[in-house]
Amino acid sequence: MTLRDRLLALLVVIIWGMNFVIIKYGLQGMPPFLLAGLRFLLVAFPAIFFVPRPKLPWKWLALYGLTMSFGQFAFLFCAIKVGMPAGLASLVLQAQVFFTLLLGMLVFAERLRVHQVIGMIVATLGMLLLAQASLRNQGASAVPLAGLMLTLGAAFSWAIGNLTNKKIMAIFPQQGILPLVVWSALIPIVPFLVFSALFDDRQQVLGSLLHLQMSSVAVIVYLSFAATLLGYSIWGSLLARYETWRVAPLALLVPLVGLASAWLLMGEALSSLQIGGALLVLMGMAVNTFGLPRWRVVARK
Repeated sequence: MTLRDRLLALLVVIIWGMNFVIIKYGLQGMPPFLLAGLRFLLVAFPAIFFVPRPKLPWKWLALYGLTMSFGQFAFLFCAIKVGMPAGLASLVLQAQVFFTLLLGMLVFAERLRVHQVIGMIVATLGMLLLAQASLRNQGASAVPLAGLMLTLGAAFSWAIGNLTNKKIMAIFPQQGILPLVVWSALIPIVPFLVFSALFDDRQQVLGSLLHLQMSSVAVIVYLSFAATLLGYSIWGSLLARYETWRVAPLALLVPLVGLASAWLLMGEALSSLQIGGALLVLMGMAVNTFGLPRWRVVARK
């Protein structure tokens, strides 16, 4: 990978890692469903006037938009709103890797390798430690159990979106990632706004719209242009030019950036139990990505 592309990959990792702190800041001035709806409104417009519509049936766009966009971020925004720490959210959301493997086994009859099973077991133990910390309400960044479960719901929705993306690329191999992201962003806008009308605090919705703060505008712009359009475009171009094994492992840095930025910017200190759970999840992800270490036995002469 060239130095330029390494720097681009690092830029995406930082943007996506910071994404969770940005979301938490945004939710301080705007309710979750409204914030998510405005995010995808800005992803779709005005980009759809410049990016050609992908040549695939609307049912695939709808399925991708409802899982990768609506389901994932409805759960994630609600999780952070109810108190899920931004740093741990960036980590727990990576459970999508293991949900994707399990669903791939069930839907596409894909076989799991031994190191993938071991990685899932180790990461599951880490999740159980985080759940135990939630029940004990430990740490400055105490995790409500509802926040943990909502984040896992976001990860599961992301996994379904991954399988949808895999199916789309198999049936329509000529589709680029950017047209898919832009045009599928039309799908979650209405559900998010309907959910906002039904479940968001009405006074907060009116107040945040009538007295729109520049900080809220900056958050929406970041989520729309930086985290979505720029991030997915760069990541997709890297995956197109390099082998998957060169690019995909870099995503392991996203939760590390998320945890570090939440600690530095929001003071989210973790308890010892939370640190242990986080390390186990990261270890499980590393085993899943890189496999088990191999030791060579050197025979003595």
